[in-house]
Amino acid sequence: MTESVDVLLIGGGIMSATLGTFLSELQPDWKIVVHERLGDVGLESSNAWNNAGTGHAALCELNYMPPAADGSVDPAKAVSINEQFQLSRQFWSSLVDDGVLDEPSTFINSTPHMTFVTGEKDVAYLKKRYEALRTQPLFSGIEYSEDSRVINSWAPLLMQKRRKGEPFAATRVPAGTDVDFGAVTHQMFDNLRTRGVDVITNREVKNLKRLKDGTWRAKYRNVIGGTPGYINARFVFVGAGGWAIKLLQSSGIPEIKGYGVFPIGGQWLKTSKPELVAQHQAKVYSQASVGAPPMSVPHLDTRVVDGETSLLFGPFATFSPKFLKQGKVWDLVTQVRPHNIGPMLKVAVDNPGLIKYLVGELLKNHAKKVDSLRDFMPTARDEDWELLDAGQRAQVMKKDPQKGGVLQFGTEVVAAKDGSIAGLLGASPGASTAVSIMLELLRSCFPDRISGWEPRLRELIPSYGEKLNERPAEAAETLGATSATLQLSA
Repeated sequence: MTESVDVLLIGGGIMSATLGTFLSELQPDWKIVVHERLGDVGLESSNAWNNAGTGHAALCELNYMPPAADGSVDPAKAVSINEQFQLSRQFWSSLVDDGVLDEPSTFINSTPHMTFVTGEKDVAYLKKRYEALRTQPLFSGIEYSEDSRVINSWAPLLMQKRRKGEPFAATRVPAGTDVDFGAVTHQMFDNLRTRGVDVITNREVKNLKRLKDGTWRAKYRNVIGGTPGYINARFVFVGAGGWAIKLLQSSGIPEIKGYGVFPIGGQWLKTSKPELVAQHQAKVYSQASVGAPPMSVPHLDTRVVDGETSLLFGPFATFSPKFLKQGKVWDLVTQVRPHNIGPMLKVAVDNPGLIKYLVGELLKNHAKKVDSLRDFMPTARDEDWELLDAGQRAQVMKKDPQKGGVLQFGTEVVAAKDGSIAGLLGASPGASTAVSIMLELLRSCFPDRISGWEPRLRELIPSYGEKLNERPAEAAETLGATSATLQLSA
């Protein structure tokens, strides 16, 4: 007999965990089931070692404020990303109060966010960026310096044995965070299980078919034993990382036409040497290489995972045709359809810089990667650092009326017109903005219910429906309240 449920969540990552938690709060009478193909939740992009854990709030990431042709910088995108992360902070704060999430230090820790650049051009740009952000309420406390002594006090590893006469500058925001999204994912799913949600691992959804009554039938295969089965659902969310496109294509919804994805993997340099870890308490971002995707912006990060503090540098791009770290080698080819081959070829033609960047990255050995680290940390030694494989990302390629096809960075929700199915494509800053993304999904897929859910949403997220940056007093109060609950120092 085929089981029928209200909601089927495909994929055991931060997105499904967040949506499942929302729906269990808003509609506790609904039957929710989660299917994850691996042996546990949070093993792909949500795993702590597979992502930067930056808690992306645009405090240090330069790609959210690129200079215009006239050299000016616009803070609007950075402010928007910060607003989205504040929603995540508020939601997690409420879940801590409600006992859904554990002790805050198990998943979030104070870690200043810095940007460090060298060369006259980038120093001039960083100063403009600082001037544009320092008056924005959500960026209150941002600091700027070109003084080696000041920067040394912020992050000593950046300044030791740096060349004299080299122009450099840095910004610092003490209120930054390091987030273990794997821990958040696990804790949310643990709580969902206590609420009666079936979280089934080792179960791979193979395809989706719309039934005559408008519901969806998912065909699955149990990884252990290989037995097949079916489950019917009124609503389906595909949070399967790079495999989301395959399942959305199998559903036949017209909204997925024209979409493709391009996989990019990564590696980190990692050290846990106490004498190095003790000298660096920050996440330090810089400028991306020419042609590099935003997810490959170099950064030297403090990471706290399972109570252990380490330093990561990277990421260095790798290539695999797999859409997931534990995907299949034919993923890239099997996504090709008549409706997306044109946009995908156009993206290839229009992005030679990306191809050149990827080839250059693939030619780097361990020593060359440590050479790249020395741009940040001149005293870096090869033997102190080991290579660690990061996660696999699938960048969105889509049809564009003017260009024919574009490579899109970031994340995008693709939903059927009737709201009965939706999936998430793309990568960074996904995990950090999962709450904002899922709130938008609730509004678009459940328009007849959202007004009834809003009172509870405002309890969970005090600034729901508002812009904190436009309300300085409220922004300060909200930031202070979530910092206190999450035990953050700033």
